[in-house]
Amino acid sequence: MAAAFIGPGTVTTATVAGAEFGLALLWALAFSILATLVLQEMSARLGVVTRLGLGEAVRRRFSRPALRMASALLIVGAVAVGNAAFEMGNLLGAALGVEAVVAGEPNLWALIIALLAAVLLWTGSYRLLEGTLMAMVGVMALVFVATAVVVFPGPVELAGALVPTFPEGGLLVAVALVGTTVVPYNLFLHASTVQERFRGVADLPSARRDLLISILVGGGVSMAVLITSAGTIHGLGVQVGGAAEMARQLEPVLGEWARAFFAVGFFAAGMTSSVTAPLAAAYATAGALGWEPDLRAPRFRAVWAGVLGVGALFAVMGVEPVQGILFAQATNGILLPCIAFFLLLAVNDRQWMGNHRNGILANVLGGLVFLITVLLGSRALLSAIGIL
Repeated sequence: MAAAFIGPGTVTTATVAGAEFGLALLWALAFSILATLVLQEMSARLGVVTRLGLGEAVRRRFSRPALRMASALLIVGAVAVGNAAFEMGNLLGAALGVEAVVAGEPNLWALIIALLAAVLLWTGSYRLLEGTLMAMVGVMALVFVATAVVVFPGPVELAGALVPTFPEGGLLVAVALVGTTVVPYNLFLHASTVQERFRGVADLPSARRDLLISILVGGGVSMAVLITSAGTIHGLGVQVGGAAEMARQLEPVLGEWARAFFAVGFFAAGMTSSVTAPLAAAYATAGALGWEPDLRAPRFRAVWAGVLGVGALFAVMGVEPVQGILFAQATNGILLPCIAFFLLLAVNDRQWMGNHRNGILANVLGGLVFLITVLLGSRALLSAIGIL
């Protein structure tokens, strides 16, 4: 969960937000962290109590075959579209890291990284590499926090940045900040993977404690990236078009090593996410359609291969890397209300959740998160097509 906060999308989106708008969009990250706490707690509780993934829980929520099929198709469609866009951002992010050190075209590097991710997914040997890469990302996160401390704004300025505002041109970036933090596929992945760590209802307090720590740590790092960018490159006219420009925000701590260090961490973040995003899509699809979530099953492999393939296709079509990453995060922000709605349905199911279904407070908080994401997503969609 903590690692999910500091993928290439988070670093890119938070850097762009700080470079272009200073601290004006810090409130969007603060809201995202609170929304993640609300939704991921529901996802964890669902997995621990029912021993079901989110997709399977939603499928069983409907007794009528037509409604069951409609919900399954909507989930599969939303996850497939969202994860394909997300995968494009992951591949381009990893490619930007390689390009900053080795040179070459990022689109070509994206294809090579996609092939590597496919090999890792096919063999199942990605776990050791994933752990190593997450450790690298963790080191980069420590540097961002240290830099944020150096350039930390005054308390009055920081408090003012937590009041929602929409600077001109900042709407899509605000939605992207939400989309890169409250990642829809994590709701599916968490409900499934939490079953491996926690064995039953008695473990709910431990699951919640772990979740709280991981989200606060990851959210703190995300805010540190934005604060660092706002305090170092905002107002300098820096065009964030690659890892070299983004690395400038680490210079107060790393000096001439900033570019190489940032590139390694950026590649690590992208590579890790390039593996986990297609895997999460496969788990979500398997649950929604009632398949056995077997990593070696042909149809399970077909799902992650499809998501990875579509993401790679868009990545090599000449998409501008930073713009592609921002589009992926905005897409996730637009799709989030759909997934949040299905999660609320699942955790209110009396038959499966019993006494652990949502109470009034949980439903109020979940409903508020849902309505705000609908508003943000709708405005971003209308803005993107030129209506607003």
